[in-house]
Amino acid sequence: MSEFAEIILEGKSYQMPVVEGSENEKAIDIASLRAQSGYITLDSGYKNTGATTSAITFLDGEQGILRYRGYPIEQLAEKSNFIEVAYLLIYGSLPTEQELQDFSDRIRRHTLVNEDMRKILDGFPSTSHPMGILSALISSLTAFYPESLNPNQSQEEVDLSIIRLLAKISTIAAWSYKNSIGHPVNYPKNKLDYCSNFLHMMFAYPTEDYEINPVVVDALNKLLILHADHEQNCSTSTVRLVGSANASLYSSVSAGISALWGPLHGGANQAVIEMLEAIKADGGDSKKYIEKAKDKDDPFRLMGFGHRVYKNFDPRAKIIKKAADEVLTALGINDPILTIAKELEEAALNDPYFVERKLYPNVDFYSGIIYRAIGIPTDMFTVMFALGRLPGWIAQWKEMRENKEPIGRPRQVYTGATERDYVSIEKR
Repeated sequence: MSEFAEIILEGKSYQMPVVEGSENEKAIDIASLRAQSGYITLDSGYKNTGATTSAITFLDGEQGILRYRGYPIEQLAEKSNFIEVAYLLIYGSLPTEQELQDFSDRIRRHTLVNEDMRKILDGFPSTSHPMGILSALISSLTAFYPESLNPNQSQEEVDLSIIRLLAKISTIAAWSYKNSIGHPVNYPKNKLDYCSNFLHMMFAYPTEDYEINPVVVDALNKLLILHADHEQNCSTSTVRLVGSANASLYSSVSAGISALWGPLHGGANQAVIEMLEAIKADGGDSKKYIEKAKDKDDPFRLMGFGHRVYKNFDPRAKIIKKAADEVLTALGINDPILTIAKELEEAALNDPYFVERKLYPNVDFYSGIIYRAIGIPTDMFTVMFALGRLPGWIAQWKEMRENKEPIGRPRQVYTGATERDYVSIEKR
């Protein structure tokens, strides 16, 4: 028997169907509300609005659950690698050994970018933020591959666009960093795996060999996996909304990168390091700042603690905490900033004030620590976020396209002036 919700407006009853997801999530389908009643719903920021149904990622903030295509994030982070998880998100199932080999080989063959893109890169001043460069160069792929603009691409053509994007974004991201420090770019080495290749392009110098640390590679794989998708967040919903206009994969992802660039979305791990720098500059007394955070009259807030979606704990944080400890041990890092971070972490995990409020360190707290430890500068943190989130954006764009979802067109409640007559300029 179908379940309905009753909405009574101006004494008239309207029945709206209730939709239930595979994890027992329930929603009221109000798609016909305006047509039937003339009313719309108002939900600022879409906090309670389901814009789509999706089979990609399940997130339960109350229980601290995150699953990609049904697989717990804990299992994927322990047993998988980033490229395998990318395949899972995009195509819906874990690949066979042969499928993974073919997928990895295709990505390796497309890591080079057109040399004309170097000219675009050279046009950016060294002061350019790497996210601006990344967004612009990803969007420019439509010029190098104009066939991607065709909304009626075959599945084979779509797959090629996906492969190109996965392959080239790591090259473009590393080049954006090299541009920012005025160094010559490194070309990809196809003998390396995805994460090792990225680290090579980021940190190798033409004058010497670069040794890849397997502990760092493992931590980077985990970081990218943990950021690979996170349901309908700001940047993901941007990708879907732009894509709903039949925009290309490249331009849709470029829009998602721009949304991620906003400090309220992708800048949390950068804010963590900036906070730690500020504490260090003030003498490095972490206890002082713990007390400031507990003082409701003090404007100071600890960055990287608690989460808007996860009301209990961030399941990703437990995984990446272990990786952070391994990286710091393997690299023998002696950084006062990271010492302060460990002190804040210890207080938050044991102080009743933080425990009672469930203000645990989240994934942004630990990811910032790892990125700093391996030498990635703070203005590249959001680029790293984008690198990890790319498979999710692709999967969401692909799902939206395959479901033939209509163009997104939110409504509004108008609160401006009512009708009035034009007044000529001499009478104003």
